[in-house]
Amino acid sequence: MRTIIAALMALGLAMLSAEMPAYAQLQKTFSLKPNPATLNCLRSGSATPSATVTVGQGALADDLTITGSGIKPRLAFDLFTVQNSSLLANGTPDPHFTNFGLAWYQTDLEANSSGQIFGTLHTILINQIFGFDPAVSLPPTNTFHVGFWFNNPNNATACGFTGFTPFNGEHHAGPLAMISVPSATTGLGPLCLSPNTSTRPATCNP
Repeated sequence: MRTIIAALMALGLAMLSAEMPAYAQLQKTFSLKPNPATLNCLRSGSATPSATVTVGQGALADDLTITGSGIKPRLAFDLFTVQNSSLLANGTPDPHFTNFGLAWYQTDLEANSSGQIFGTLHTILINQIFGFDPAVSLPPTNTFHVGFWFNNPNNATACGFTGFTPFNGEHHAGPLAMISVPSATTGLGPLCLSPNTSTRPATCNP
């Protein structure tokens, strides 16, 4: 399995490098952490689920590759970029968390028969991903965190989940499966690669 995952990561990085221009300046690899509340519904047997994201800056748009393993085979997920993480920098639940803030639907994921996931994106991501809506007085708001949710709410009922969340195309998804964590230094999500620490709280240089 490790050999397959290594091959997938190598393929993803090769694709990323192939599409990145020679003058690309920013690149980063970071891990997603499992939601402790749904860990047993996500993991395959006693495996520890893992997911690694690599982002690279392009001339007109950026590239993202995600690979993962240790996940129950054939589970489907929906990947979003979001404003807030529910976890602290050390991967434990944030006791002050209230909601994910602005959420941006990016792509679908599905674990294969070996419990591995693989996906790619080509869009604006690094330092500048944002949304706004003047109709509801929402100013430009960055979504610097990456996470994915169970597509089927029933896949998490064994973990005590009831109801549904809006995190899929049908607005009838399950709970959070894995998400990025904020920087312990700046508090920003990992899609901000150029933090401005002269402000309090820290902001991101676009």
